[in-house]
Amino acid sequence: QVQLVESGGGLVQAGGSLRLSCAASGSSFTINAMGWYRQAPGKRRELIAAITTAGSTNYAHSVKGRFTISRDNAKNTVYLQMDSLKPEDTAVYYCSAEAHLIALPGTYDYWGQGTQVTVSS
Repeated sequence: QVQLVESGGGLVQAGGSLRLSCAASGSSFTINAMGWYRQAPGKRRELIAAITTAGSTNYAHSVKGRFTISRDNAKNTVYLQMDSLKPEDTAVYYCSAEAHLIALPGTYDYWGQGTQVTVSS
């Protein structure tokens, strides 16, 4: 199966930066789109950035211009560079990947365990 592991979260001051990484591991799989979601207390999980295998990107309005998503297809890894962080960015950030397992038909969504990002004011 596919396992996603996020890293890079932590506590930063407003205006600071963090870079999140998410590596997919396993065997006999290929990955299509990858993305980053976040969930703050009392809120639904929201998509903040997504990237296709070809490199096309989409961003939520709230992070556009401040966050940058990128990926390394050879490493099955997606990154999220977060700059000019604001207290309202505080949330658990989750990596997601649309993956195809060679042994199974179709594609399925996989999720990482989440990494906490806290921005202090």
